[in-house]
Amino acid sequence: MLFAPAARREALFALYAFNYEIARVRDTVTQPMLGQIRLQWWRENIAAAFEGGPVRHHPVAKALTTVIRDLRLSRDHFDRLIEGRETDLADEPPATLAALEDYAEATSARLVYLALEVLGVHDPPASDAGLHVGIAYSLAGLLRAMPFRARQIIPADIPTPNGVIELAAAASRHLRAARARRNRIPRSALPALLPAVIAQRSLTRLKRAGNNPFDPALAIPDPLQSWRLAAAALFNRF
Repeated sequence: MLFAPAARREALFALYAFNYEIARVRDTVTQPMLGQIRLQWWRENIAAAFEGGPVRHHPVAKALTTVIRDLRLSRDHFDRLIEGRETDLADEPPATLAALEDYAEATSARLVYLALEVLGVHDPPASDAGLHVGIAYSLAGLLRAMPFRARQIIPADIPTPNGVIELAAAASRHLRAARARRNRIPRSALPALLPAVIAQRSLTRLKRAGNNPFDPALAIPDPLQSWRLAAAALFNRF
């Protein structure tokens, strides 16, 4: 977000704050029904923002409503984000890798699409790259969070001993697909695609740990992450 144009930073902050609110629902409720109620509250707020309804007295909802109306963002992306977070309320693992990638598209790639819209980028190569960056970032994040999650994320159709390796390989494939479009993407899209740098670093550290997501070393934050992002922004790479 710090690498975005100053005029767009507040809008991105509102967008990411909204994503944080819905992403933490599962961790803040004791029953799935309570989570459904919270997500429905956000669904109603999004509807009001697009339909000209009254703004709720909530700092994130108010800021997001302004962004939606000023920048004419796409409602479908918000609906998919909330729908994806409903999946978090279930305890069973995804049935297949394709189902997990669909979840990643809903909960992460859709956020990248919206960030691109905030930045005024609407060309297909950037959206295609955003799809793959979002999925890769989500898969890498799920692997990183495995020691802290009660829910099993390894798809049921992948043998457990190979699960981490296969998810890491899938994330790497999506990063390669995103970077294959790099030369056709405007520089203005870069701030929305920088999560690829974080995903790549997570996968590199995981591989060095022998693909063991429970290695204590992986719980230590990357001290050079800000520098890696700055270098990527400077050289127009993700």
